[in-house]
Amino acid sequence: MKGILGIKRGMTQVFATNGKLVPVTVVEVEPNIVSQIKTKENDGYEAIQLASVEKKERRSNKPEIGHLKKANTTPKRFLKELRGVDVSGYSLGQELKADVFSVGEVVDVTGTSKGKGTQGVIKRWNQSRGPMGHGSQYHRGVGSLGTLLPMRVLPGKKMPGRMGGEQVTVQNLEIISVDLDNNCLLIKGNVPGPKNSLVFVKSSIKHEGKVNETLELITYEVETPEVVEENTSEEVPSQTEE
Repeated sequence: MKGILGIKRGMTQVFATNGKLVPVTVVEVEPNIVSQIKTKENDGYEAIQLASVEKKERRSNKPEIGHLKKANTTPKRFLKELRGVDVSGYSLGQELKADVFSVGEVVDVTGTSKGKGTQGVIKRWNQSRGPMGHGSQYHRGVGSLGTLLPMRVLPGKKMPGRMGGEQVTVQNLEIISVDLDNNCLLIKGNVPGPKNSLVFVKSSIKHEGKVNETLELITYEVETPEVVEENTSEEVPSQTEE
């Protein structure tokens, strides 16, 4: 198990050499610092704590500053614990980048979904609407609420209410590209959350390893033509008067 914190920057699309168009989500990965290592002897379980995204020291309290000083790093905005890892492979203060994952690996991405406020049952629970004719008098209502017996609304009835703004995990997504120059991951498909929101990318719990066939992307590097220098070292014979 391995994981890393990142920021969702938006979606785009890339082309593979076989002609396929692949929709991808761009996740910017700032350097993650291992801020704490938990062991069975001290904490009862094994885990590492990752810290990411710089924060001003004046916006941090003394416990936060002291905790991260042990890892010899500055205050961070986000801290996340990752269990199920081999803690012997990590050291306090170690820096993790986007290359913890490789192309073709399958991952799970966790984020906070977009908040949509109070919504009705059609949008929130995908219920069907009533007839849209003028005499229907029932179009987008919630429908029958109670039953004949016990003549009351049973607990768990799907009703209108607040929608979104909750933790969501999308599983079995493929890493399409790892760009160390721009510190980002290209993940196939969409991931939860709005732009510029925090996401947590970790190894898939249902699909270990890599996909069977990885896509080779088309690059758009501009080729610079070679400049051929003319040989001007030859002496031009001087013309003499006859």
